[in-house]
Amino acid sequence: DGRVRRPRLATRPDILPSMSLLRLFLLAALACAAQETKSSILALDKQWSDAIVRSDTATLEKLLADDLVYAHATGIVDTKQSYIAKIKERRQVYKSFEQFKPTVNLYKDSAVTFSWVRVTGTNQAGPFDDKIMLIHFWVKQNGAWRLAGHQTTRVDKLP
Repeated sequence: DGRVRRPRLATRPDILPSMSLLRLFLLAALACAAQETKSSILALDKQWSDAIVRSDTATLEKLLADDLVYAHATGIVDTKQSYIAKIKERRQVYKSFEQFKPTVNLYKDSAVTFSWVRVTGTNQAGPFDDKIMLIHFWVKQNGAWRLAGHQTTRVDKLP
């Protein structure tokens, strides 16, 4: 029929080792990128916890998504605006924040962090010294990670 037939790549023994090496390289690069993203998310969680202890609302403005849902262990649910207002007005003051066993799960342009926390401070009910389980939901918006969901639950003891 006049067509030149070329062997398929999968049948060319001289190319198979190169393809295997390329696949290994790509898998290793993806694993490194995922680990780097996990490290970045944990660093953002640390920036958030440092900001709440310092009452650094400028940092919180940058970290929190505009449509944030912030659910406290008390059952109170805040928006970005109401939460930052509480901190500015000193109605929510954090004295200490100790995080244990933080983990990150990645899902394309979102990530979930999970950890155990001992947190102290004062709020509208008075002083608190809580042991909590913390879940954060991070989303990538316009190239930057933002905290879109915060949920805490009181626990009897920390691991």
